[in-house]
Amino acid sequence: MQGPSKMICASASSMPPAVYGLEGWADLPEGLLHSIIPLLSSFLELHAFAGTCRSWRAAFASYPSKSTFCTLLPPLLILPHIKVSAPNLPSRSDDGHELRTCQVLDPSNLKSTLRCQIPEETFQKLHFAGSSYGQLICGRGRNCVIVDVFTGAKVLPPQLPFGDNTYFYSGMLTAPVASPNSHLLLCASSKQGGQCFLLDWLIGSDSWSKLQLDDSRIEQIVEFNGQFIAMDYYYKLYNLSLAPQLGLQKIATVWWDGNDECCPYLRPWIVVCGDMLLMVDHCITLSLAGAPVEYKAYRLDMSTVPAAWVEVKKLENYSLFIGCDVRSPAFSCASLGRWSGRSNCLYYGYYDPPLVLHGLGDDADAVWNPDNDDYLEFKRNWYTQLQVFWVYPSLLYR
Repeated sequence: MQGPSKMICASASSMPPAVYGLEGWADLPEGLLHSIIPLLSSFLELHAFAGTCRSWRAAFASYPSKSTFCTLLPPLLILPHIKVSAPNLPSRSDDGHELRTCQVLDPSNLKSTLRCQIPEETFQKLHFAGSSYGQLICGRGRNCVIVDVFTGAKVLPPQLPFGDNTYFYSGMLTAPVASPNSHLLLCASSKQGGQCFLLDWLIGSDSWSKLQLDDSRIEQIVEFNGQFIAMDYYYKLYNLSLAPQLGLQKIATVWWDGNDECCPYLRPWIVVCGDMLLMVDHCITLSLAGAPVEYKAYRLDMSTVPAAWVEVKKLENYSLFIGCDVRSPAFSCASLGRWSGRSNCLYYGYYDPPLVLHGLGDDADAVWNPDNDDYLEFKRNWYTQLQVFWVYPSLLYR
């Protein structure tokens, strides 16, 4: 973060009368601090601002448009497999659990040094179910936990309403954990009975609501135009309702090949990109030169009945960000905003290298780095342990 003298561009003569006579930076009025926040250009600066002192932290917390940074800056890439030294950070959480300090990459400034602390039990005892609003969602057996990726703060839901042997297919929050009427949604099954359920917990309540699923499972849930859209294992879409009771209503769609059933290449996924709901599919190419995989994006046109998937040739100023786990959310970001990312591209979070850049559609060969390993298999899968994933810090949602 730049020093105060560089961040505050106004001269003393142009400052309002209320600023005169202030004894220190902590005494700056909230209105002036709010005018500084939009000038911050990275998560490192955002964290530094919020951590300067109590009054600056309060000003950041009360800033009404923090979430706009989620469209101006790319998400952060968490590398849970890379431990970093942190002698100045606590080794245990407030409840006594051991913390693992992991490396974090910021695509807008790969030279910046960022870290996060995740409870060690997340890796050793719990299974990954998803992430949402800067929170990890993990569980095992009948127990589930919501963990802040950067602070380690926990929220403990009630025990799940079925047997001990539980498999988690997906998990997401409908709003930040501190928001009123925030819900945790889980798709899980009991290994004993084999039945799959969509579970809903109103945060702070004492019980779960559940909806038994017939022949599929929910893989992804996104919020789009004020509605929750769910996609199942067969890539069918549903409107998801929370009230008056938990429910799913199928959205009839026609696929890009004109069929009413999807025959994708390698596990497509949905992502909200500006005012579009996209389905991104990909296939392995047989070309001896150029990109080994080709990604294409299709938007859902809901002006027709049934709704139709229409190919998007260019995403204009947008870039997409995905991880290798089906349950880790995908993000979009305007690449010509606060950072100098490439537009119409897809950033794939991996291990070595941690970032693999793909061009979408016709840009595939032009963007592909020939030094990358051609045999890397770029698809999404289910993993028991936590994988590389993208996240926006929870401080943007508080």
